[in-house]
Amino acid sequence: MKPEGRRAVSARVAELRNPTPLPSAARQAVSSPDTALLEELARTAEQDGITKTVVGAVIADDDGNLLLLHRPADDYLGGLWELPSGGVDAGETLIEALRREVAEETGLTVTGVGGYLGHFDYRSGSGRATRQFNFTATVAGETVELTEHDAHLWADRTQQNQVSSAVQTVLETWRQQIA
Repeated sequence: MKPEGRRAVSARVAELRNPTPLPSAARQAVSSPDTALLEELARTAEQDGITKTVVGAVIADDDGNLLLLHRPADDYLGGLWELPSGGVDAGETLIEALRREVAEETGLTVTGVGGYLGHFDYRSGSGRATRQFNFTATVAGETVELTEHDAHLWADRTQQNQVSSAVQTVLETWRQQIA
């Protein structure tokens, strides 16, 4: 990797280590997201100068293991373990994007979207100010079919520390929700 690429990755990782706490309205609405909350999240992102939005899914199996995906070494932030996630297309709601991205990246079908778990901001590979909104999701199916990643893991609690500190904060919020 070229030095400028390493700097960009280092900056991205530093941003991931400093997640943004839940806005006050979101702290009050950690159960199934409603339209008003979703609209507030989009409005706040726009006011904050965010030009790209991404959604992430916390998907747990019956034993509490979480689905993590591994980025290929030659990809932006290669080697990172992350939640199933991806960009929100124009005209798409956050929930529609979440359903689509989980299906595209894993082959699993989202059957339910639960609580909003917070967000974090970072610079995308193209340098855009990006905000990732994270939600719990339940899925149908057991066989993960990868299309963009080179591995997946149903991570137990000890394996979940392989993600960025921003995602670790999201997972801590999730743990508090289910406690």
